[in-house]
Parts: sequence; C-alpha cells; structure tokens
Amino acid sequence: MTEGNFVDYVKIHVSSGNGGKGSMHLHREKYVAKGGPDGGDGGRGGHVIIKGNKNLWTLLHLKFKRHIKAEHGEHGSSARSTGADGKDAFIEVPLGTVIRDAETNDILFEITEDGEEKIVVEGGMGGRGNWHFKSATNQTPRYAQPGIPLEEKTILMELKVLADVGLVGFPNAGKSTLLSVITSAKPKIADYEFTTLKPNLGIVKYRDFQTFVMADIPGIIEGAAEGKGLGHYFLRHIERNSVLLFLIPADADDILKQYEILLDELRRYNPEMLDKERLIAISKCDMLDDELKSELKIELDKTLPIKYLFISSVAQQGITELKDSLWKMLND
Repeated sequence: MTEGNFVDYVKIHVSSGNGGKGSMHLHREKYVAKGGPDGGDGGRGGHVIIKGNKNLWTLLHLKFKRHIKAEHGEHGSSARSTGADGKDAFIEVPLGTVIRDAETNDILFEITEDGEEKIVVEGGMGGRGNWHFKSATNQTPRYAQPGIPLEEKTILMELKVLADVGLVGFPNAGKSTLLSVITSAKPKIADYEFTTLKPNLGIVKYRDFQTFVMADIPGIIEGAAEGKGLGHYFLRHIERNSVLLFLIPADADDILKQYEILLDELRRYNPEMLDKERLIAISKCDMLDDELKSELKIELDKTLPIKYLFISSVAQQGITELKDSLWKMLND
C-alpha cells in the first residue's frame, strides 16, 4: 500500500431518513356506506450504521464521500397498509476506528470487532394512521401523525492502527529499515527526517508459521504531545499496540536521555501508555566494533531501566534475538 493510500482521518456529514406519514384514509366500498378509518402507519426512516470490517486497513474508500444519506420511510396507505421502511445506509470501517462528533469532539463510540454495528443517526419513526385514533366518541378521525423528521450530524472518523508491536523512536532512527528487514513491508526509506509520514504495517513471520503485526509509526520529536511535528496524528496509533519497541541509534549522544524524552512524550499524551510492555533496541550497531560495544554495554547496564538489545537491520545482527524477545513479551 502506497503512503498516499493510507487514510486514517475523514470527516463526513450523515443524515438518516424521515419517517413516513400516517394515512388519513376512510374505508369506502360498495354496499359499505361508512366503513370507518383504515389509514395505515408510515414506515421508519433508514438509519446510518457504522459497521466493522476486518478486511479493511484504511479509510481510503471514504476519502471522497462527504455526504451519506439513508432513505426516507414510505407513507402509509389504505386498508391499514404500513409504508415500507427506508433503506439503512451502512458505512464499513476498519477495526480500531473511533467515531467522534465533529462539533463537540466527543467520542461517540469505537468499532473494534468484525461485523460490529453501531447506529450513528437514527431514522425517524413512521407516523400512526388514523385507525389508531378511533374511539366510541370519535369514530371517523380525520387526522394522522406525521413522521418524525430525520437526524443529521457531522462526524469525524479516526483510525487507530491495531498492531501487536509499535516502533517508537526519533526521526531517522532506522524504524522503516527495521520494518523492511523483519517483515515483507516496503516502507519509504531515505536519509532524512520524517521520511515516514503515515504508519506502515508489516507481518513478522516467526517460528512454526506463527506471526505478529508490527507498525512503523512516524518519528516522535520533543513536544509531540502538544502537537509539534506530526503530533497527535501519529501518537494515537501507538495507543493500540501491545508492546512498544523503542528504537535508538547507537550513535546517539545520550541513549538514556533519548529514551526518557520518548517515554515522557507518551506519558504526557496518555499516561496509560506507560502500562504497556517496553523493549529498547539499540540500532545501527554495525557501526560499533567489539571494544566500543563492550564499553557501551557496561554503561547501559548501569543506566537503562529496562531490557535492551543490540541490533543492525542492514547487517542482520540481533534480528532473531529481537523476534524471540518480542514473541515472548506478546505471549507472556
């Protein structure tokens, strides 16, 4: 999937259908002079329904659909005939989609299961026909209920990527390179910051035909929690990951400081992120000789608070050990 096809944010105006009018018909038949009221009820207006689809990965199919409308209910007719219900309008979305009210920004609901259906705007109820209103004192009511009007709303759809492992790191830390080596994904790779502008997903093949999903999230910078850089546009994707893999290059000035900055940005965005399993991968270690690596290891053993590994995506060093560690963390 090309980067331009990864759409994770859309704004849509939705409107349900009007309820049909009840009928004011009076029964007329040969030899029946006063048959009484027999007006039928109006049909229900169509709902607009959000439905989860596990085969979708982005909101690309909704990118150019700005208005979605359900059908109106049919009016009632004679012989107590109820009007047909309006056809519901279905909007299929990938799992992990959050639906918000565009005016208040409140979360309406989330879609997390395949086939899950949620009504975002309800169709109007059909009006009752005049036969409902007959009584001993009013045997020929000449009125019926109108249908209830439609609802309309502007909604925001945000996709939070569902992945087992999320790659977290500063721009140009080697996240895309690692994803291209450890999976079959083909993310854009270049020697400049913010090469990745959209999340990339890849499936990691493990032993005995087992797999897990890894997501390459665009790089974090200081102040991301306040919206700097790509800010909230990528931080929300990390919320869905089970394990966070912090990628810090071996040539970084201060590995511990970089880790603490990354962790602090996640904490400021959502403190619950600190409850996730975490692992540090020191990337680009092919630049270190054995002596430098030993010195760095002694220093990191004293300072880093969690487990770390040395890896090199280009030289294929430490990749198997990394897969083993991630698999163990996911399945413990």
